[in-house]
Amino acid sequence: MKIKKLLTQLPFLMMSAGLAGLASTAVAADIKLGAAEALTGPAAKYGSAIKNGLTLAVEQINAKGGVNGNKLVLTVEDEQGKKEEAINAFKKLIFQDKVLVLFGPTLSNSAFAADPIANASKVVVFGTSNTADGISAIGPHVFRNSVMEADVLPVTTHAAVKHFGIKKVAVMYGNDDAFTKSGYDVFKATLAAQNIAVTSTETYAKGDVDFKAQLTKIKAGNPDAIVCSCLAEEAANIILQTRSLGMKQPFIGGNGFNSPKLFEIAKDAADNTVMGSPWSAENAAPANSAFMAAYKTKYNADPDQFAAQAYDAVYIVAEALKGIKLSGNLGQDRQALRMALPGVKFTGATGKFVFRRAPSTNGKEAGFDADQEAIVNIAKGGKFILLK
Repeated sequence: MKIKKLLTQLPFLMMSAGLAGLASTAVAADIKLGAAEALTGPAAKYGSAIKNGLTLAVEQINAKGGVNGNKLVLTVEDEQGKKEEAINAFKKLIFQDKVLVLFGPTLSNSAFAADPIANASKVVVFGTSNTADGISAIGPHVFRNSVMEADVLPVTTHAAVKHFGIKKVAVMYGNDDAFTKSGYDVFKATLAAQNIAVTSTETYAKGDVDFKAQLTKIKAGNPDAIVCSCLAEEAANIILQTRSLGMKQPFIGGNGFNSPKLFEIAKDAADNTVMGSPWSAENAAPANSAFMAAYKTKYNADPDQFAAQAYDAVYIVAEALKGIKLSGNLGQDRQALRMALPGVKFTGATGKFVFRRAPSTNGKEAGFDADQEAIVNIAKGGKFILLK
């Protein structure tokens, strides 16, 4: 009788055990992170470093048990540094992959195009390399830990002026890119505020490789330095062509200069280039030393600013997630992350970090910028060192 009773109850016991097992495994779930970065095309030098930084942080966090026992899963799409591709990548990650949060895109141009999609969908979009003015004004779901050029360039310019005794400069910038145009606007205002005369202002367009016409005009003005709001590859070629014309003036640039590509092309010709950034390879703080060592071990290469900012961004999101009890309702969880992020205080590879609410525009609620100090560097012997 006992055996017969046991056989009768067995299906119910097995079902109960199965349900218990499902209940226990349901506690831990994957946290889906999405990234749209330029992995091919001219901006790949930035996008590849960003992907490396994101991946390294995700792997480290998962190796320590994830976030509250939940594993981070990163999906990366190649947006090629193009507006249309960034829009398509965002749509895929938001609506098809159903990620909790988005990182990217790589360039400010693409951010102006794609970020409104994330904001309208009430998904946090976290820029790790977008520094143009106005991006965070897109809406309250737009965050970035890339320090704005408006915060960096005045500090950089002041340091360069003091170091070299600069009285007058020439200015050169790309006139068809949101990042380089925004940088020019900041430089223009900064030079006026610091009473530095401008001998001439020259422009170029994406894809240009011959800058000698502009540089010949600049040479005629005999400036003490050349201010350049450029991305690394164009900056390197401009520097080389400047030297070929016998010009020895130092350059002053934004964080677009902060890439190994600058030295791969310009080599020692880039010496005396001054650049501001929240990150420096010479920062010996424990968090940065640990990041640099881990990056070197994994990729057999030295990291740059863009890898460091991406790495920190994942940890900033993880810090916010620690205080959230995920419900499994994607809309609610996305909103919970949005509400938790502004309060995060974090010390990472780029130093101490907090968010700063961007000012509203025309009564429209804005997002959050990085509130972080700039470090001024100078190029010596094919690398950037601290300007002392």
